[in-house]
Amino acid sequence: MSKEESKVITLWIRNNGNHPQTLLEIQLPTEESQFHVDRLKVVKEMMASSKSVSSSREVKGQLVLQPKMAAYVNISCTTKYIGNHKVLLVFKFDKFRIGRHLTVTVIDPYQNYMPQQSQPMQGSQQSKTPFTRYRESMDDSWVVPGEKMTRYPKLQLPKRLGQYRVPQEIRNPVINSDELREVFPILEETLCYENYESKFSLLLYLEEIQLDIDIRAFDLEQVCLNIVGEYLSLKVPGLAEGRPSVLVGDRVYLSTPGAEGGPIFEGIVHEVHSDEVYLKFNAEFHSKYLGEDYDVRFTFNRTPLRRFHQAAEYAPNLGRNVLFPTTVENQPPLYNPSSDQATESSYLTPTKSASRVDISSQLTLQFFNRQLNDRQMSAVKRILLGQCRPMPYILFGPPGTGKTITLVETILQILTKLPGSRILACAPSNSAADLLAERLHKSGVLKLTDMVRLNAFQRNEDNIPDKIRPYCSSGNNLDIVVHYRIIISTCVNSGILYTYGLKPGHFTHVFIDEAGQATEPECLIPVGLVAGTDGQTILSGDPEQLGPILHSPHAKSHGLELSFLERLMGLELYSRDETKFVTSGYFDPMLVTKLIYNYRSHPALLQLPSVLFYANELEVKAEKTLTHSLCGWKSLPNKTVPILFHGIRGEDLREGNCPSWFNPFETVQVVRYLQGLLADYSSYLVEEDIGIITPYRKQVEKIRMLLSHLGRDVVKVGSVEEFQGQERKAIIVSAVRTNEELMNFDQRHILGFLCNPKRFNVCITRAQALLIIVGNPYVLMHDFYWLTLLKYCVENDAYVGCELPEKVTAACDS
Repeated sequence: MSKEESKVITLWIRNNGNHPQTLLEIQLPTEESQFHVDRLKVVKEMMASSKSVSSSREVKGQLVLQPKMAAYVNISCTTKYIGNHKVLLVFKFDKFRIGRHLTVTVIDPYQNYMPQQSQPMQGSQQSKTPFTRYRESMDDSWVVPGEKMTRYPKLQLPKRLGQYRVPQEIRNPVINSDELREVFPILEETLCYENYESKFSLLLYLEEIQLDIDIRAFDLEQVCLNIVGEYLSLKVPGLAEGRPSVLVGDRVYLSTPGAEGGPIFEGIVHEVHSDEVYLKFNAEFHSKYLGEDYDVRFTFNRTPLRRFHQAAEYAPNLGRNVLFPTTVENQPPLYNPSSDQATESSYLTPTKSASRVDISSQLTLQFFNRQLNDRQMSAVKRILLGQCRPMPYILFGPPGTGKTITLVETILQILTKLPGSRILACAPSNSAADLLAERLHKSGVLKLTDMVRLNAFQRNEDNIPDKIRPYCSSGNNLDIVVHYRIIISTCVNSGILYTYGLKPGHFTHVFIDEAGQATEPECLIPVGLVAGTDGQTILSGDPEQLGPILHSPHAKSHGLELSFLERLMGLELYSRDETKFVTSGYFDPMLVTKLIYNYRSHPALLQLPSVLFYANELEVKAEKTLTHSLCGWKSLPNKTVPILFHGIRGEDLREGNCPSWFNPFETVQVVRYLQGLLADYSSYLVEEDIGIITPYRKQVEKIRMLLSHLGRDVVKVGSVEEFQGQERKAIIVSAVRTNEELMNFDQRHILGFLCNPKRFNVCITRAQALLIIVGNPYVLMHDFYWLTLLKYCVENDAYVGCELPEKVTAACDS
């Protein structure tokens, strides 16, 4: 049926027994049902020829059905919500009950714009799994090298990064599917100073093996290349979506179909376009290529992993006070409040007259940003003083609390108050590093000669924000870059500074924003450059949000998924203590500042994450003109609570050989809400104000396809990971999974990505003024956090859609 369509069906009741039966009532489960039961009618006379009713009478109250007596009832259905709807109709007799399920599937015309592929995706092998192809292609001894790119023509680098190839004794047990915990007992050992390098080295090797396996899913069979000037171009299905991810400088390998032991030709990626890459092979290959078909194998850039290995190898040089601090050893302050001058000697030789108290409250500063709150100002002062260096200082910033603003102010204070300081500021992603650079630029304090934004040579310049381009360098002038007072980079790309031969301690301060999203070895790349008893490391992030993205289940479960920031906050010194630090937010103020003032969200949006993840400490400080701007939206059930949970019992599907899920019913409903928001001119929303989050790549693709058809391409649609650190006025979430039959069999497997508290937290904390969730309550109720959200929405009259499960209504009544 279509939405708002009406139909009527007739249900018959006949007593075929020998005794009368009393029908007390006919029940539907909820008044909100799309079904309606008309009055019961008793048949007085049937037409003999057609067996149709010629005469009947309505029944009021109870009905005694005598033997052979018949009655009927009309059930009408007027559809309101798309999806699969199923309700239980109960005929209640005096001694027993009879139940019949009423089902209806309501579709939307928009679903016709999402044709499903019945065939496997183009260019992928179906005969073998990625693991099998990986195992069978270990001998690449006969490789004809391609033509490499010239990276740094102006500089000969004095230091080289090691290769850190995966040892065969580690690769073989994975290939043979051995029990890794028995082969490598260190996996079960607790991380400590003594096993630090060896354990992380093993975890990184396991991660690389899994990356090798995963990328084989994108192998292409019997494809032809095109000649484009000096290059050979290769069409790559899925390239625009990053499946596979191919960057300038990556290697692509060609082999003759069906030929074993033949040469493998290496192509170097020189240019990346929307759906093709330009490659350069050996000159002879170019001259002889006449359009033959080849099998294609992709690779990934090993440089990040090599830098992780290097960082783990150098980590013990940082000392126990950085990696495994156990006691607070206060240092003399780096900044002398009385003379307004830096204590220059402390950079070189720490004095013995170290203060044992936090003197930040005595420090008066002229802040560049006059809007900082008390906790932000305290954090700036404590970092400036640096009394607990070299122990890392943690800025614990829940969503929307202004941790990046705090870092920017701190960097500016250090720059101006400590003349001998040299600052390295990093983040795991380019977008986060760009944001730091952009905020520093907007302060108006910096000169062009103060700061440099160090980019990887592969980075596409089109993706660099205009405002920071004057500060950018791609590393071809490192001899100049290293003399800037402030260097901004990603954690991985900061590793290039090692190749210049910089000694540990070159930088006095290292800042890592979004530190919770980086693996510990990744985080230690920049930390290694500030090594020494007087170097100071500042980690900013939130251990309650998503951590690093990993592929190997073995690496995840044995410690690589735990960020440096989260591991430190699990230590006694960095832990919350409600008796010891009552006046400083329950954390040791010398080591941690927790920000609690939220400048992003409506109070109703903030309440749930505050209770579930942040000890109910978050306080609303956002402007009402922003957070309450969508409370009048016509589709909101409760105009005081800008949340809407729309229950849909749809269907989760997959296409061809693609493992990712999509749900066409949710796709349509998400887009309908989007259209409704943009059509409401009183809300003044534009496409950039709305974000759509869904955990499955195929659902992202389907939503984008429908938006493109409607001319709404500007709206950002992405995974939870893609939205971390971002905010939108309105967020729409599509949960996708809806297979109720399998929930009792394997709850965590069916929920998949959804069954993750950190992912849930990020998902519901991106919205400023409106949060819409579209999902199946019968599936989501099996996870504690989603059940809590469902309960919250029901109790606040913020639920619409399919009938609620008994488990949810019972939770609300308790």
